[in-house]
Amino acid sequence: MRTAIYPGSFDPLTNGHLDVIERAVKLFDRIVVAVAKNEGKQPLFTLEERVELVRRSVKHIPNVEVDSFDSLLVNYVDQQKAQAIVRGLRAVSDFEFEFQLALMNRKLNERVETIFMMPKDTYTFLSSRIIKEIARLNGDISSFVPAHVRTALIEKLKVAE
Repeated sequence: MRTAIYPGSFDPLTNGHLDVIERAVKLFDRIVVAVAKNEGKQPLFTLEERVELVRRSVKHIPNVEVDSFDSLLVNYVDQQKAQAIVRGLRAVSDFEFEFQLALMNRKLNERVETIFMMPKDTYTFLSSRIIKEIARLNGDISSFVPAHVRTALIEKLKVAE
């Protein structure tokens, strides 16, 4: 069984993330969307909230599981018996950072491959950071995230005020 890990903070998950997941399931038998604890990024949503938002977003996609991790990614890949890491590239600006990560992961575990996937061009400008900023300023994010993510984000921002 070919398994790939799609890691990220997913704070929150966007339609661009979903597009990458839907593309990845065509290439692998099993996709694990791995929500990173990564408290260094100071996420808006808790780890548990992010996992649940992702889980609700992918429940319609067969062979996709959602999990969380707080270890070295290549160790998590081994733990899941996966062969690859899936990373989304939105623009050339993403490439240099992602390329460095892929090379470091290969140095740490040469068995693990990194697959770069591009979302649809309509999602190339999306990022969780931009979505949060638009929502903070009362902009319409309904075409950028699943409906339940939009609701959760609006509620979370109300509480944070």
